[in-house]
Amino acid sequence: MANDQIANKPVSLDDDEQVAAMQVVAFKLRDEEFGVNIFQVQDINGMSDITRVPFAASFIKGVINQRGSVLPVIDLKKRLGIEETPYTSTARIVTVIVGDLQVGMLVDSVTEVLTIRSKLVDPKKTVNDRAMEKFLSGIGNIDGRLVTMLNLEEIVALN
Repeated sequence: MANDQIANKPVSLDDDEQVAAMQVVAFKLRDEEFGVNIFQVQDINGMSDITRVPFAASFIKGVINQRGSVLPVIDLKKRLGIEETPYTSTARIVTVIVGDLQVGMLVDSVTEVLTIRSKLVDPKKTVNDRAMEKFLSGIGNIDGRLVTMLNLEEIVALN
């Protein structure tokens, strides 16, 4: 499948801000917007046949064949405790790299690539559930638009 094209809105940054800014791939899970650092994203592909794996963790949707390699796919809604809804034609598998591990994350849709100034990412956790807190690294604020930044190291961990 061909990679999706993602709109990248140019943001003018002065020299100091360029050092303190990061690009984020933003995506939706239900009505909430989340993001991950673009340097951790390898591919964005449309849905493909996912083969279920017996006895896998409950948030593992299954595996797919990606260019001859077996890639585990995480159902991100299930992993984050977000109410599950059926996936539609806008659903995507975002392939991320965490250390030596490559994994796909199933999301409702990919919205765009955003540039977030680091000073506009609030690292304070705003969730009441301590177990869920570890999955978040902060909340980005782009002109009043809030994007929850994910901690991929914890999301792909099996505990």
